[in-house]
Amino acid sequence: MNRWITLIPVAAFAVLAFFLFKSLWSPQPDVIPSALINKPAPRLVLPGLDAQSAAFTPADLTAGHVSVVNVFASWCAPCRLEAVQLNTLAKLPGVAVYGLAQKDKPAATRAFLDEVGNPFARIARDDDGSASIEWGVYGVPETYVVDGKGIIRLKYIGQVTETVLAEQLVPAIKAAQANP
Repeated sequence: MNRWITLIPVAAFAVLAFFLFKSLWSPQPDVIPSALINKPAPRLVLPGLDAQSAAFTPADLTAGHVSVVNVFASWCAPCRLEAVQLNTLAKLPGVAVYGLAQKDKPAATRAFLDEVGNPFARIARDDDGSASIEWGVYGVPETYVVDGKGIIRLKYIGQVTETVLAEQLVPAIKAAQANP
C-alpha cells in the first residue's frame, strides 16, 4: 500500500511535465493574444520626436482613416530591416503610418530615420516606456492596425516582412477600411 502512495507524487510530476513540455510545441507559439484587440487605442498625449516630426494624438487615431502604429527604436535590428515594408505601407491610400519611438534618444531616432527612411506621418516619443505599457507592447518592433474610429483591429509582434505585409497587415487594413 505504501508503494502506491509514493508513486502518486511521481505520477503527478510526470503529468505536469508532459503538459509543460507539450506547450513548447503548441501550433502557434509566437501568437500572443492582446487584450486590446477590438478595443479603443490608448488615449495618450505624448511629445513629438523633434521640431520636424509632431506626435500623433488620439484625434489622429479617430480621424476616419486607418492608422498603422509601429513601435520601433534606433537600437532595434529588426526595425531597420522592416523599413522597406513600412515605406510601402505609407504609400497605401487612406492609411496613415505613425511611429512610436520606444526608450530612444531623439537624436538617435532622427539619425536612424535619416539612414533607413522615414515612413511616418507623425512620430511620438515614449521616453520611459510607459506608453508602450498602455499599448500592451512586449518588445520592439510591434505594429498595430487601428480603424478610423480608433479601435485596434490587429496587433503584430515582430518584424514586418513582405509576407506579413501581404498576408496580415494589408488584409487587416482593407477589412478596417471596409467597415468604417
